[in-house]
Amino acid sequence: MKTQIRFTALALSLMFTSGAALADMKIGVSMSQFDDTWLTYLRESMDKKAKSYPDGVQLQFEDARSDVVKQLSQVESFISQKVDAIVVNPVDTAATRKITEAAVKAGIPLVYVNRRPDDLKLPKGVVTVASNDMEAGEMQMQYLADKMGGKGDIVILLGDLANNSTTNRTKGVKEVLAKYPNIKVEQEQTGIWLRDKGMTLVNDWLTQGRKFDAVVANNDEMAIGAAMALNQAGVDKGTVLIAGVDGTPDGLNAIKKGNMTVSVFQDAKGQADGSIDTAVKMAKNEPVEQNVWVPYRLITPQNVDTFK
Repeated sequence: MKTQIRFTALALSLMFTSGAALADMKIGVSMSQFDDTWLTYLRESMDKKAKSYPDGVQLQFEDARSDVVKQLSQVESFISQKVDAIVVNPVDTAATRKITEAAVKAGIPLVYVNRRPDDLKLPKGVVTVASNDMEAGEMQMQYLADKMGGKGDIVILLGDLANNSTTNRTKGVKEVLAKYPNIKVEQEQTGIWLRDKGMTLVNDWLTQGRKFDAVVANNDEMAIGAAMALNQAGVDKGTVLIAGVDGTPDGLNAIKKGNMTVSVFQDAKGQADGSIDTAVKMAKNEPVEQNVWVPYRLITPQNVDTFK
């Protein structure tokens, strides 16, 4: 009888210890910036995912405010706090080496989310959860090329030039353009992901008398800004095709109203769930894929109601 009681007590002890380990799990999250619409959805989804675990997982969010040095300092602070894992949405995808080296040296699992570092080969203990940005550019441009009948002039609104999402989405656009020699790029400038900057650029081009048949934006915010500029200039809705990326609520609404032609859905929840789930597994020494790809999906007026 005493042996059975001791066995039961041991089983309960192990069960509570296991639960406590997860409940005590702390993950440091450094976001490139809080002041970004899509990244806000990503951050909120991460928080929901962490709270969905039976015993909870504690996240400590920090805002790098688009500062590479600040982001490295935040990661170093996480390391000194001995967090169980670190998740980073990098400010500059070309400046992640010191972050990677610091986490690996400390033996703390590191997950890059949404933006993959430029380093082609990441070391063991470092994982990326993101979407293939070239795919997004290809999808939006192919849709426009079909709508344009393979000819016309376009302008491109680029995101932050320090971000390889900008580079790869634009590369995807140009991969499609290579098949359509009668579609010309009239202008190509950075709107650094911002609605008001996209609006200003398009307004300036219209004021200069430039003519274009479509606006290809690296994200929905700049696309919405372009639509606002065209509307203010008295351009009839739908006359100039407008494409974005992300599928934010504002972007979906713009498609429903006919202000945007198309977008490409970037799954914030999918990336958030993938990053936190991967970080938890790594902290528990469970096997994970080094590259977790979350697919893009095309959003058109015909299927926009299926997206939330």
